[in-house]
Amino acid sequence: MNPLFAIFLGIVQGITEFLPISSSGHLALLEHYVKMPGTGLGFDILLHVGTVAALLAYFWRDWLGMARALVRPSPQNQEERYLFLYLVVACIPGALAGVLLESKAETLFRQPWRIALLLGSVGVLLLVGERVARHHRAFSRLTIFDAVLIGLSQALAIMPGVSRSGITMTCALFLGFTREASARFSFLLATPILAGAGLHSLPKWLKAAPEGLTVTAATLGFLAALISSYLTIKYLLRFLQRHTFKPFAFYRLGVAALVLIITFLYPGS
Repeated sequence: MNPLFAIFLGIVQGITEFLPISSSGHLALLEHYVKMPGTGLGFDILLHVGTVAALLAYFWRDWLGMARALVRPSPQNQEERYLFLYLVVACIPGALAGVLLESKAETLFRQPWRIALLLGSVGVLLLVGERVARHHRAFSRLTIFDAVLIGLSQALAIMPGVSRSGITMTCALFLGFTREASARFSFLLATPILAGAGLHSLPKWLKAAPEGLTVTAATLGFLAALISSYLTIKYLLRFLQRHTFKPFAFYRLGVAALVLIITFLYPGS
């Protein structure tokens, strides 16, 4: 694999994984229209490791606080213990969907027009959420009920075009959370989900090692995913303090419209 191509894929993964625009949908569309060479499962796992490393680097204080609360529980760290419980609960639907349905969903929904419909549908939901939500609930007001609903919504993200971050942030908006709180919980929830997805795929990788992947390309792809992921997390949280999700919703609708137009004009493309 060309090192520059590895960097490009790492950046695409890092940016689209955490913006509510669907990383799997974008990579599937690029693979279809640009005829990208197959990167292989090993490289995909490597990029996901880069995104998990970025999450841990950014939210290490949160995870350390939860670990301390579990080891040494006290009234002062009750909030951290509850947060850990909520993350565990929210992970269950997505994990089950990933294990049971991921291969079928990837096959059934990988056609460009289906991805476009999912991109557009979640874009509309994001706009509606922006319009009707009250945006008054702080991160500290999370409940077990919220965790269950956000976890159930995350299960839909096995379909390319839905977006794990997009659907969880949208669900949190409808539950009345602030934009920043919605993104923060989505990012924390991504850590075990992405790590679990990588571990689930690891046995397949060990049976069929990636071909044509040099150490240089692998290292550059990993670093590109890590750095672009970290910067995306940092600046999206800052962006949402003063702005809305509308630009991402309109972007999704624009991409969806473009893909549907191309599909209509060039059915064989």
